[in-house]
Amino acid sequence: MEALTASLFPALHKSTTSLNKLQQLTKPLLTTSPFSITHKNLPSKSKLYTTLSSSAAATTVSADVDVDELETGEKFDWFAQWYPVMPVCDLDKRVPHAKRVLGLDVVVWWDKNESGWRVFDDSCPHRLAPLSEGRIDQWGRLQCVYHGWCFNGSGDCKFIPQAPPDGPPLLVLWYLNVVSKRLDVVVSDSEINGFGLVVLTTVFGQFDQQVHTFKKACVNTYPSTVQNGIVWFWPNSEPQYKDILLKKKPPYMPEMDDPSYTKSIGNRDMPYGYEVLIENLMDPAHVPYAHYKIMRIPQAKDR
Repeated sequence: MEALTASLFPALHKSTTSLNKLQQLTKPLLTTSPFSITHKNLPSKSKLYTTLSSSAAATTVSADVDVDELETGEKFDWFAQWYPVMPVCDLDKRVPHAKRVLGLDVVVWWDKNESGWRVFDDSCPHRLAPLSEGRIDQWGRLQCVYHGWCFNGSGDCKFIPQAPPDGPPLLVLWYLNVVSKRLDVVVSDSEINGFGLVVLTTVFGQFDQQVHTFKKACVNTYPSTVQNGIVWFWPNSEPQYKDILLKKKPPYMPEMDDPSYTKSIGNRDMPYGYEVLIENLMDPAHVPYAHYKIMRIPQAKDR
């Protein structure tokens, strides 16, 4: 049967075997909720429909193609790579900046205390307000615009204006420790001032822990670095990727750091996936018309 198919449709086998190469050029646009931070199990399937003509007949071939699978059989993890966020020349150190990359809403800001650009989830852990709408305070911390929570370059909450400076009252600690289970505690019943209250003894033997030190008050942070004048980030905040820069670096282009070269760099948001952009860049026929009077294009004299 395979021999018969090959003889009747000589173009069929040639085209289907080239699908593996086509897989690597085809990637569906990832869209996610701005409040979703889990992307590990995102399905990435795409149907390719190819019309093949021959002397015998025209046949439509439908193929289920896993666009994330390489020819080696390995899965390509889109969230375990370095991605450019913004060129440094377009960033203002005085304010935070909002960006969306791979469906992730992130905020880019300058940490003057550590002299580096930081990339966080653009969401305050308190009420999910966008941190990009906030400000950099006088101590160089990222401050939320809603209730003024302040975060350092590691994502730790360093200050909550509404919280007592010496820690919350006893009953607040009871709620945070027991109900939310944020610390291991030993609970014993006792009477305080004639009231049957729960007295807590934490494993640390203290009651003065401040609210802002709790882990759930921290911002989700991503590994980031600057290379070739561009801020890059690793879109996975799991602990094993904290020092990913020591193991894997972003792609390096030595010409961009070579003063003998002239470079022009900028930033523009485009509301479509990279596969549309690549197709457009590989189509020079549109340039004289779509970029009319914008680019210097030689005109044919006989037309």
